[in-house]
Amino acid sequence: MARSLGVREKARAVAQTEKVKIMASILVIDDDASIAETLDLYLTEEGYSVRTALTGTDGLNKYVQEPSDVVILDIRLPDVDGFAVLEDLKEENENVKVIMITAFHDMETTINAMKGGAFDYIHKPVNVDELDLAIKKALKSLEMEKKIDGLLMEPSRSFRVGDIIGTGNEMREIFKTIGTVSQSRTTVLIHGESGTGKELIAKVIHNNTSPNEPFIAVNCSAIVETLLESELFGHEKGSFTGAVARKLGKFELARFGSVFLDEISEMSVNLQAKLLRVLQEMEFERVGGKDRVKVNARIMAATNKDLRAMVKEGKFRDDLFYRLNIVSIHLPPLRSRRQDIPPLIDYLLSKINLDLHKKIIGVSGEMMEKFMTYSWPGNVRELENLLVRACVIAKGQVLGVGDFPELGKDYEALPDKKDTTEEVFTPEEPGKFLTLDQVEERYIRKIIKETNKNKGEICETLGISRPTFERKLEKYGITFERD
Repeated sequence: MARSLGVREKARAVAQTEKVKIMASILVIDDDASIAETLDLYLTEEGYSVRTALTGTDGLNKYVQEPSDVVILDIRLPDVDGFAVLEDLKEENENVKVIMITAFHDMETTINAMKGGAFDYIHKPVNVDELDLAIKKALKSLEMEKKIDGLLMEPSRSFRVGDIIGTGNEMREIFKTIGTVSQSRTTVLIHGESGTGKELIAKVIHNNTSPNEPFIAVNCSAIVETLLESELFGHEKGSFTGAVARKLGKFELARFGSVFLDEISEMSVNLQAKLLRVLQEMEFERVGGKDRVKVNARIMAATNKDLRAMVKEGKFRDDLFYRLNIVSIHLPPLRSRRQDIPPLIDYLLSKINLDLHKKIIGVSGEMMEKFMTYSWPGNVRELENLLVRACVIAKGQVLGVGDFPELGKDYEALPDKKDTTEEVFTPEEPGKFLTLDQVEERYIRKIIKETNKNKGEICETLGISRPTFERKLEKYGITFERD
């Protein structure tokens, strides 16, 4: 071994003082009798219950008769290939933790081992520090799985693909708005930070209005102006070089469904004028054509920018803004609705399990704490991407801190909240707490007084919708004309 087993005395002393060793069982399958014996001695002194086997067949028989917590498996065996033993072990118990060891250092062997479901892969000569770390990780993964055992069989709620997850007041207001606008075909403007799920909101509105009709999404920032016009309105044969045949645009292809214009703020001023005409007259002409085509689809738009500010700067047409902003939905960032993170994780993992054919149960308590304090600059999209990557590389059924290396590098916790004790007491009677309504009223008045924000910006700061903000102004008798 790479490190002398003369450290036994030290290991024994540590074990005696810490008293933390758990009688976990380990099965060693290796045809080299000296390695099997050495591992047996070392692991036994480390506090584990150890059995050994010199052939793959013997090892499989011992595991079937009495399953071990961890299996240390050599790839080169005299009677059967180690990969075949791994496959049989996984068939016997798909959650078995197998640490494979080999003298081969080639890429293909390593990839095949991990692809076959090995928990870890260690080269010979075995470094006992590396082996000890791998065993502890395997046992920790096993322990977390046992703690959350049965979670997949009895989920807290059933999810459907396309569900919107949210339990706070802001999300409940959004659900109400969706229900209201689904009764008509009015234009909807959805705004919120990147990754908050604006397209999902549009799809839910569409599915509750015209589910059997097409839903067509167009990213206005991903297509150059000349091509975007053709994409939206279509073109006639010969209208420009390369137009070898008539092409129907998105407004026409959507029929009685929905057209979702994402990143509407990136649309050129010239094209904004043409879109305004569509919204006003509900008809258009194809590029190079003269026939007027009627628009039957609902138009929804989304942006992560402040369109009101862009209107003031002359970067967005005010008349188009008011046409789009008939019904406005503001999606709060994930950091302002942290109570939704656990159910979001449940939902996303259920979806990822279906897509990747995995059986991930959940995340560890330590990882959940990090999630709850992370600032989430990428919002729900970032959460989903992190979970997908973690599920791909995960070696157990519970995702731990080690499965999120990206978050470890770029971890950005929410700033500590300042002590606001003095703000929750009445100035007239120190020591008497304010009511929640009084705290809320003071907070709203403070934002209005100390900032130069308009109503839309204040709604974003508060994380509430415009109708909710208007109701609070009326409730507290606050006069606010700035817009």
